[in-house]
Amino acid sequence: MFGTAIIVFREVLEAAIIIGIVSAATRGVAGRTRWLIAGLLAGLIGSGIVAASTDAIASFASGVGQELFNAIVLGIAVLMLAWHNVWMASHGAELAKKARTVAANISEGRSECSILMVVVGLAVLREGSETVLFLYGIAASEGGSARAMLFGGLIGMLAGVAVGYSLYAGLLRIPMRWFFAATGALVLLLAAGMASTAAHFLIQADLIPALASPLWDSSSALPENGLLGILLHSLIGYDARPAGMQVIFYVAVLVVISLGMKLAAKPRKSI
Repeated sequence: MFGTAIIVFREVLEAAIIIGIVSAATRGVAGRTRWLIAGLLAGLIGSGIVAASTDAIASFASGVGQELFNAIVLGIAVLMLAWHNVWMASHGAELAKKARTVAANISEGRSECSILMVVVGLAVLREGSETVLFLYGIAASEGGSARAMLFGGLIGMLAGVAVGYSLYAGLLRIPMRWFFAATGALVLLLAAGMASTAAHFLIQADLIPALASPLWDSSSALPENGLLGILLHSLIGYDARPAGMQVIFYVAVLVVISLGMKLAAKPRKSI
């Protein structure tokens, strides 16, 4: 039961943190709630389909199908989060002015919300499918009772949702003059962490070199399976024993998205 609770807690927390950050970052965008719900439902349906197709995915591409699937999902999520931050860099000031207006709406708002739906859907898809696969592995290896696994999974889910919501509620308390800068920084770190994790899966699939593995080992000081380690992994992609290529992916995404945000924030000259 304890193992089930920890696994579900970690996976739900990762999805909840992503949902909380991107939903807080789109504060003031009209219609975001229905897009959030649509993304959540799409992700749940997709994770069910992936779980049912486990054998086909695992055997795809000479047995590295699961790694490729995870890397592709993370790659798409990184692109969506990058677009989100670039979009917010050019529209954040206008959103801040209209944040207290009930009918707040700006040009291209629907486009931003559709991207929000994709990010949420992908987060739920990956974490949901991984949860099912991990629980299947526990059931096969430990042979635990269905009732104990269900109870442990429920505890883990509730705990993950509670921590994720606490982060979301905390972000909403940030003064508006700092709000978009804070959420933009969190989304930036979130995207970089996803890129690093995608690199990890590609390394496991032997598609890219590790360069150095591990580049450092901080597991004794800050274990990745501890509560703080889990939170940092979910927020910024913390890895206690990263490969050199993971660090390159992480830094590259930070630099590229930051440059895109700076370019988008520059005032446009009138022709």
